[in-house]
Amino acid sequence: MNTKRKHKLIWVGFVAIMACATTATAQDKPADNMQLVVEKVRADKKLLVADNMQLTETESKAFWPVYTRYQDELFLIRVRTAKLIGDYRDAYGNMTEDIARKLLNEYMTIESLTLKLRKAYLSKFREVLPEVKVVRYYQIENKIQAALDYEFAASIPLIQTGK
Repeated sequence: MNTKRKHKLIWVGFVAIMACATTATAQDKPADNMQLVVEKVRADKKLLVADNMQLTETESKAFWPVYTRYQDELFLIRVRTAKLIGDYRDAYGNMTEDIARKLLNEYMTIESLTLKLRKAYLSKFREVLPEVKVVRYYQIENKIQAALDYEFAASIPLIQTGK
């Protein structure tokens, strides 16, 4: 993947999670504005996927409806992730054992749901694409997730242990 595409991939992923975070935590902004941001991010991600999938016309007709359903479900998990990050941010200065346990449990639940979703859609993508293109699609999704994970790791401070 060339540098320009790599940067676009990171940008789309980062903006996606930021849109989710803002959607999940902003209560003073009009819903219409946030909906526009979410739609823009989804369109940008779809373009990125389209640029990298090399689908035939037949594959394209079968792939995009499955992709859309998958993205809708993935979006719900990302909203939950954004809420978790907000909860961590809110509790950071006064972390308790109970809050830490709840945050970690929610994180593990999100990880489990993400894996469950990936597994559930694997057979659906296999129904509409050759195996090599299914792998390629999962690679693209993994690269986006890796970019998000990197951004989060860089911006979220380690929890204080109380020494």
